[in-house]
Amino acid sequence: MKKPSLNKVVVAALLAMAGMGIANAQVKIAVINSQKALLETEEIKKAQRDMEGKFKPRQDQMVKLQKELEDIQAQLNSGKLNEVGTQELNTEGQRKQRELQRMQQDLQEDVERERTEILQRAGTRMQDVVKKLAEEKGLDIVVDAGNTLFFKPTFEITAEATAAYNKAYPVGGAAAATTSPSK
Repeated sequence: MKKPSLNKVVVAALLAMAGMGIANAQVKIAVINSQKALLETEEIKKAQRDMEGKFKPRQDQMVKLQKELEDIQAQLNSGKLNEVGTQELNTEGQRKQRELQRMQQDLQEDVERERTEILQRAGTRMQDVVKKLAEEKGLDIVVDAGNTLFFKPTFEITAEATAAYNKAYPVGGAAAATTSPSK
């Protein structure tokens, strides 16, 4: 049987001592539902209301166009049109259908682009807020709730993060959108 070399024994002893040091150290952990924390901020709620107001005229226009298409379909189904009238109405219906599809696609792209910009900006801000909150609370690790199978509710800081975000980035105007928290 081969004797372990002195280097291996020393390395094993060092690893054992390091392991004991880690085992004795107390790691402070918190859990956050980052999506919930972000979506419940006043800034995101206001942005949602603003986007609804901004895009409502376009949505209303699409509803009107959809109603026109339904009216065209009702006229076509009535059987009261001659061949020329049916053909003209079909052509008009196809044109309006293409217009509606373009409007829907444009609206969807615009909403998604604006939503992504807002969420990216707010997400970066939330990360900064969580880092600051972790420092203030002496936390070693903050884990997203989506990456955990189980945690005790006492570890959750979601509501605290939302409150800290609202404090750091109060909703109120252009100044609130461009300022950053002091570190």
